[in-house]
Amino acid sequence: MIVRTTDEITGTDRDVADPKGNWVSKRIVLGGDRVGFSFHETTINAGSVNEFHYANHIEAVWLVEGTGTLLDRETGETYPLAPGTMYLLNGHERHTVTAQTQMRMLCVFNPPVVGTEVHDEDGVYPLVTVPEQPSGKHAETADV
Repeated sequence: MIVRTTDEITGTDRDVADPKGNWVSKRIVLGGDRVGFSFHETTINAGSVNEFHYANHIEAVWLVEGTGTLLDRETGETYPLAPGTMYLLNGHERHTVTAQTQMRMLCVFNPPVVGTEVHDEDGVYPLVTVPEQPSGKHAETADV
């Protein structure tokens, strides 16, 4: 069993800020936890425009606070974002998230990120090998 709080993560290497200052991602579950996905709480600042493209990952996003828009850059279609909205990037779509107000989202990545990834100039996370041992204060070591 793994139990973590966002308070424990804040200020650690699991608390990752965008170099441009547009968002913060608290990486609650990472690849090193050996569960097959990663789970993040991401806060996007009001007024920011963010281009992403997860060429190596599937991402599911659940918006819990705030409003904005999601632009599918593959089709040109724009979707409103509000609490209770989910979007799934199951086709590795290039997308733009524009935050009208501060948005807080819960995100799941498969394959899991390991926590050291940084978006490249195209908004892509590289595919990084999962460490051999579980990570985090409350991770258990399982017999495999």
